[in-house]
Amino acid sequence: MSVAKTAAVRQLILDSAVRNMNERGYHGTSMRDIAAGADLTVASIYHHFKSKQDILQEIMLQALRDAHGMTRSALLRSGGEPKDQLQALVRAWVMFHTTRREDALVGATELRSLDEPGHRLVVALRDEQENIFRDVIERGVEEGAFRTEYPRDAVRAIINMGQQVCVWWRADGPLSAQDIADRYCALATAMVEPA
Repeated sequence: MSVAKTAAVRQLILDSAVRNMNERGYHGTSMRDIAAGADLTVASIYHHFKSKQDILQEIMLQALRDAHGMTRSALLRSGGEPKDQLQALVRAWVMFHTTRREDALVGATELRSLDEPGHRLVVALRDEQENIFRDVIERGVEEGAFRTEYPRDAVRAIINMGQQVCVWWRADGPLSAQDIADRYCALATAMVEPA
């Protein structure tokens, strides 16, 4: 099987797992469910993943890497002012959690289902993501652009606020993803108390 074909089959498996885990949860999803959703046999899944645990870990790592890439890219394009950087980060974070809603939802709800090695990997990537926000906010405080006395709490609140969008937002709802991103930029900026 070619590299491209292997990657395509792996993605079919991951997509099926994401759909099933959103409907049934990790523990309610069987390998048979994943195979049926990918139009494969259970045996063929094991050519690509050792276990359902490996599938969950890959979903979460892939989502975090993509989110990290989106926020890092937004930060690099934002300019040097902490307020602009924070708004760029929040906008990218919210857009990730709306455009990638299903895998973001698995990431938001199934951390508890990871085994210890997978949990360590995912938490390490999550911490890297948090550090991007923390660096911007702490620098903003140091430079006098932000006045919050609680920069670390602001970081966690902003990250959690954006992450939870995947739980409740719907594409057919009254607010577009862009509307939510705009509002969350305003809320995040208020949270850090700009000078």
